[in-house]
Amino acid sequence: MATEIAAHGAEYVDFWNERHLCTLTTLQGDGRPHVVPVGVTLDAERGMARIITRKSSRKIANILGAAAGEARVAVCQVDGGRWATLEGSARVLTEPDVISDAVARYAVRYGRTPNPDPERVVIEIAIDRAMGQAKRFGGPPPRAAE
Repeated sequence: MATEIAAHGAEYVDFWNERHLCTLTTLQGDGRPHVVPVGVTLDAERGMARIITRKSSRKIANILGAAAGEARVAVCQVDGGRWATLEGSARVLTEPDVISDAVARYAVRYGRTPNPDPERVVIEIAIDRAMGQAKRFGGPPPRAAE
């Protein structure tokens, strides 16, 4: 398992296998963040995260607009007090076998297979930083002060 992810323990990986909507943050050409909801799958052994999307999306344009190897991104998920963020360098993959594998991984995590889409591509993130708190704590989540 990739060192950055393994350092957080099995609960962290388990959290990334639960069904949660995530966000992806990419940087636009002017440096402003672009944050969108996505489904993310984690390959902890390889230290990779994957997102399936359409090649005409803004997130793809942002990644392709960065200098080679410099498309820094972050994916994040939250569930009450549990949260996890993965950071790394992104690249866009178009090979049919890579897309099929990413779709299959998505179907396992999210419990449904997306409809075929000829515009589908994969964002692959080589993770170099993992953060978060994935432990469940007893009792209900704290209430906001009124």
